[in-house]
Amino acid sequence: MKKLPEVTLAFWIMKIAATTLGETAGDLFAQTLGFGYFLTTIALFLIFVATLVVQLRSARYNPFFYWTVILSTSMAGTTMSDFMNRDAGAGYLSNGATSLGWGPQGLGLGYPVGAAALVSLLLAIFFVWRMSGMTFQIRDIVTFRGEALFWLAILASNTLGTSTGDFLSDTSGLGYAGGALLVVGLLAVLVALMKVSVVPNVLLFWIAFVLTRPLGATAGDFLTKPLAKGGLDLGTAGSSAVLLTVLFGLMAYAYIRELRGAKLIAETASPEAGPFLQGTRFRG
Repeated sequence: MKKLPEVTLAFWIMKIAATTLGETAGDLFAQTLGFGYFLTTIALFLIFVATLVVQLRSARYNPFFYWTVILSTSMAGTTMSDFMNRDAGAGYLSNGATSLGWGPQGLGLGYPVGAAALVSLLLAIFFVWRMSGMTFQIRDIVTFRGEALFWLAILASNTLGTSTGDFLSDTSGLGYAGGALLVVGLLAVLVALMKVSVVPNVLLFWIAFVLTRPLGATAGDFLTKPLAKGGLDLGTAGSSAVLLTVLFGLMAYAYIRELRGAKLIAETASPEAGPFLQGTRFRG
């Protein structure tokens, strides 16, 4: 049974929407509500585990289950990255705040060190995945172990993407719009590489998966940060509410398409369909 979605344009649109919401929602809990990176990371990681259990126990692909896990990895990845890279310095806290929530304020590793640690973790996951002999092709992942490795890679890549996005927005000097344009340009290069078959599509998929996370991070920061910092100052709460509505609308659309596809397959497999139509695959 298929457990993961087809990689289409709609897939990438939903991925960017989910990762942008992950950025604004993570900042909402950690910064706006003042829970801090430490407590928020623990809470969001537990939410990730809960949503992952539901996804792993599902017998077939369900858009609501799948994209809820993507969202939970995006939210957890946001605060995990912030906790690793930031501290209680004035550069990371606003409105005169000197601390956030209970517990450690952050490890203060900085974006380069944090990114290096996350790249190492992601490569280690891919190494274990490769040694297991299981496929990297998303459409062919149907086993429990394969899907578990897939979601570990997703969590690590989303956390790495957050670090990259924050570096582009806050440290590189490009700003939110400049960082987003750079990522869009890199994604355009990946699309071009798909046409010439120079790089395996599996590798292009994972590079794109990492890059769409900083695109979501810079877009989220652009929506929520103050005007003085180059943002639109829409706030984390309002932005998160709008993005959640958009994402749930896309999830409902994907669910309806999945039901229609299953119905078509069932109809073509029925005895009444005739020998010509039996086994024919429909794609919409």
